[in-house]
Amino acid sequence: MPNGILLALVAYASYSWSDAVIKSLGGQFTVFEIGFFVTLFAGCFLFFTRPADERWRDFWRTSRPWAVQARAWAGIASGVLSVYAFTTIPLAEVYALIFLAPLFVTILSTLILKEKVGPWRWLAVVAGFAGVMLVVRPGFRELHLGHLAAFAIAFLAATSVILMRSLAQQEKRTTMLGVLVGYGLLFNGLGVAATSFTLPDGKQLIWLVMAGAFTAGGQLLQLLAAKYAPANRIAPTHYSQIVWAVVLGSLFFREDPDLLTLAGLAVLGASGLLTMVREEVRLGTVRWNPFTRTRL
Repeated sequence: MPNGILLALVAYASYSWSDAVIKSLGGQFTVFEIGFFVTLFAGCFLFFTRPADERWRDFWRTSRPWAVQARAWAGIASGVLSVYAFTTIPLAEVYALIFLAPLFVTILSTLILKEKVGPWRWLAVVAGFAGVMLVVRPGFRELHLGHLAAFAIAFLAATSVILMRSLAQQEKRTTMLGVLVGYGLLFNGLGVAATSFTLPDGKQLIWLVMAGAFTAGGQLLQLLAAKYAPANRIAPTHYSQIVWAVVLGSLFFREDPDLLTLAGLAVLGASGLLTMVREEVRLGTVRWNPFTRTRL
């Protein structure tokens, strides 16, 4: 189990570095071009992560095609919005809003899956929103479209989790990833064609490859982590990204959080952990970690 937790921590560190690289590319390319190249290079690396009992050429064979495509489109929208959010507002604020996703899962699970939610989980929802308010402070500072984008990512991620729970025992991993990558390339490619294309130079290409590699590395490390530890033990490591947001934002982007922001992040992290502790879904029946990354 310690090996699984360590792998999960490294996986989320890899995701955070990918997000930081994407942030550094803001202003150099359009949102669609960044999304296209990151998806392309991540897909190239993920091609080699196929399970032994699955084949990539069969990824399009689905048991529930509409649900699979809905999950893929939610992931695509999350990817585009995440590029915009990371390139326009501080890392800590993006993560604070994205980490509302587990709280949205609680809300959506009562509406869609008809799960019973006790008072402790509702308390976690309220505490989570309070933590976000401390970080973002609407009414006391200027809000941007990037904040709205990050909020939408949290909702889309929660929707993806609900869909993944319903698809877990019916669809292959190659199907879930293959459809997501294929649609991602198509959507971002059309976005590039409709806006503008800037040919990356050698240095920029290296950064784009790195962003894709970090994303693919995070996906692979999460899969390996799931072999050594149950999903409910891995899920809390997701909140290590709060630390990475503070560290990377301060080191590379001069985004030094104040005490209220740090307090808000702490409250948000605690509420998310409480949500997972009180989670009633039997995680052992789910093939994918329900707190895994739902976008490329």
